[in-house]
Amino acid sequence: MFISKSVAETVAYGGRRAGFLHAGDVLALAGDLGTGKTQFVKGLVAGLGSDDEVTSPTFTLIHEYTSGRLPIYHLDFYRLNHRDELRQLGLEDYFNGEGVCVIEWADRFPEILPARAEWFSFETRSESERAIFLGDER
Repeated sequence: MFISKSVAETVAYGGRRAGFLHAGDVLALAGDLGTGKTQFVKGLVAGLGSDDEVTSPTFTLIHEYTSGRLPIYHLDFYRLNHRDELRQLGLEDYFNGEGVCVIEWADRFPEILPARAEWFSFETRSESERAIFLGDER
């Protein structure tokens, strides 16, 4: 478990995790609104050497950041209601691509993720403190 006491610490944690990423990795992010998922992705993107501006893909569903060491495919399942909607996204191409697939709200459709997906759970502890759990650390 990692305890973040600020947005900057959450971004920095993502940056450190970026050093462990390889093509074909899938990161599944779960947690309520405002728990730091997008801030973590900002750190991943920066940690891969990209200066792309990272924003939540809630309304566009997918953002691609391609200027770093590895491309990041940033997906968001928040606005999806049915598994049928996922088929239109071409997820297999992202899961098996040359980059890293990072999915916010992955817990909405965990059954469609590859078994190799690495899970991160985000939790609000206080107004300024967040807990980030890796796998089944809880």
